[in-house]
Amino acid sequence: MAKPNYSFEKRQRELAKKKKQDEKEARKRAEREAAKGNATPASDADE
Repeated sequence: MAKPNYSFEKRQRELAKKKKQDEKEARKRAEREAAKGNATPASDADE
């Protein structure tokens, strides 16, 4: 039986984790940009 390649498995986990973090950061950045573009004061919306 072939022995497991733990280095490969660890690298794959690290890449998956990095990808997930990048996606989360991109989502947050998009939300900030959208909020900045729609920067209307809440008090004006109530009037």
